[in-house]
Amino acid sequence: MEDRNVVDLMEATERLEAVAEALEQAASRLVERQVALAAEAEEHVGRIVATVETAREAELERRLAEAEARIVELTASAGSQEFGRKTLPVGMASMLAKQGVTLELGAAGASIDAPSLDGALSSLGIEQRIAVKSELRRAGLLG
Repeated sequence: MEDRNVVDLMEATERLEAVAEALEQAASRLVERQVALAAEAEEHVGRIVATVETAREAELERRLAEAEARIVELTASAGSQEFGRKTLPVGMASMLAKQGVTLELGAAGASIDAPSLDGALSSLGIEQRIAVKSELRRAGLLG
């Protein structure tokens, strides 16, 4: 009977070894499949990202072209206008009048005598002088 138990144990051991070997092969196949699936997924994700980036770049290029066309259109329309504004703000006109600066009307339109303007603005700070002169330029009254 001991022989029979030993034989049964040996057979069970062989079966266990066969099962262990089969499990090792299955595990290695699963690892290979996992690696293959990961590589395939990475390839698909790469294609998706490339597609999205291409679509975004196309949209940005289209918007840039529209903006450039609008800039050209605005530049052309601004070039065709002689001056934008023809009047001064009320506060600035009254401040200049208090300082004795007058507008001279000529063939080219209204203008301000530069020396009298500089004298009138001498009491102002540099930022205020710059602001007044830029407003006069916008109004087309200062060359």
